[in-house]
Amino acid sequence: MSVPERASTIRAAVAGRQLSAVEVCRAALGRIERRDPALHAFLHVDAERALARAAELDRSPDPTAPLLGVPVAVKDNICTAGVPTTAASRLLEGYVPPYSAAVVERLERAGAVVVGKTNCDEFAMGSSTEHSAFGPTRNPWALDRTPGGSSGGSAVAVAAGMVPLSLGSDTGGSIRQPAALCGVFGLKPTYGRVSRYGLIAFASSLDQIGPFATSTEDLAMALSAIAGHDARDSTSSVAPMADVASALTGEAKGLRVGVPRDLIGDGVEPDVRRAFEASLDVLRDAGAAIVNVVLPHAALAIPVYYLVANAEASSNLARYDGVRYGARAEGATLHDVYYRTRALFGAEAKRRIMIGTFVLSAGYYDAYYVKAQQVRALIRRDYDRAFAACDVVAVPTSPTAAFRLGERTGDPLQMYLADVFTVAANLAGLPAISIPCGTTASGGEQLPVGLQLTGRLFAEATLLRAASAVERRLPMPAPPAGSSL
Repeated sequence: MSVPERASTIRAAVAGRQLSAVEVCRAALGRIERRDPALHAFLHVDAERALARAAELDRSPDPTAPLLGVPVAVKDNICTAGVPTTAASRLLEGYVPPYSAAVVERLERAGAVVVGKTNCDEFAMGSSTEHSAFGPTRNPWALDRTPGGSSGGSAVAVAAGMVPLSLGSDTGGSIRQPAALCGVFGLKPTYGRVSRYGLIAFASSLDQIGPFATSTEDLAMALSAIAGHDARDSTSSVAPMADVASALTGEAKGLRVGVPRDLIGDGVEPDVRRAFEASLDVLRDAGAAIVNVVLPHAALAIPVYYLVANAEASSNLARYDGVRYGARAEGATLHDVYYRTRALFGAEAKRRIMIGTFVLSAGYYDAYYVKAQQVRALIRRDYDRAFAACDVVAVPTSPTAAFRLGERTGDPLQMYLADVFTVAANLAGLPAISIPCGTTASGGEQLPVGLQLTGRLFAEATLLRAASAVERRLPMPAPPAGSSL
């Protein structure tokens, strides 16, 4: 039996003894060996450990394990015991954690096999995976284009068929934007739904871990495996997890989809707009009602996000000083040690640390940080009001398809605007999903487009229900044959 591509069919085959976990693992490692040199999705592949884990599962399999034998890749800012975890930064080069993140523990309890760690923007700060200290990841649809970021490696690992599932982190769109640019599903759960224990912090009030997959069924399986309360994370919610698998009906009857038309302006590429409107038609055909909603403060989400996130980054990354954490550069004085060690940060991380330090400084704290937090509360209130008229809010995930590598690295503002539709969900703590909804038709290149749906707190089941309706009616895109695979 050949190894299936989806997690659900792999799990069934291993549980039914049609395939062994070792066979599945070897097949995944073989695909990584063949495909990743052109893509650079992985920073570390631990073949020996993964095969040992798969052999252990074969010796004493639990046929009820929800991810039995499924290969999974994990973003390199999520700690894995005994496996290098660098957050794609020279500050953590060679760091091997003595413990695993809560999500890794839960994956392994569910029977999954972690095969490696994926590339990302340094400390998850970026929208293109070009800010990795170890080189960029390339989009499997077109090797000269970005996969998005910061979880670009995790998106590519799934989009290129190297693994059926992966985990990323999402602080302002870092799961959903690369999912859209690579043509896969990506889910940012409600803040607190998934434990952040073992996630290397960027912005602690915004960060959330979530899955990538090529189907809603696989996405639901992954979410069910990693979600739940964890006493080690003080922000972890005790809210019960709904049976998300039962929500995958493929129908949207009675669902109200809110569209904030005033936000979808001139910056949205025509092909993206066309695919977005087509996805609304699909939801309407599936029984949903399309209604207009207004989010008055959403246009301020980008400046608010880059004040709040950078302020928290400045605080979180202060620990990398050459004394307590990470790399240490030698110097004649303590000042030299600090200066030379922190010089190891990449340009984007330095930019964000400096912005964050500025807005937290005396004389500017009230004018910038406090004001941003006040507007953040208004953004959350706007969503609460919108949800009186709808169940989910729909926008394009990204205003453009995948842009070329190097195209925006010299213009940080244009790079930041790639997240214009995604940051609001993080500021409000809401769950959001990116769904493949078509491809571009102009410009001579076929590139994927994503539909983003944002839901009420802890309403992941509603998002997955709507996603399954789109998935059932739209052909899911795949990279053109021979593009990089």
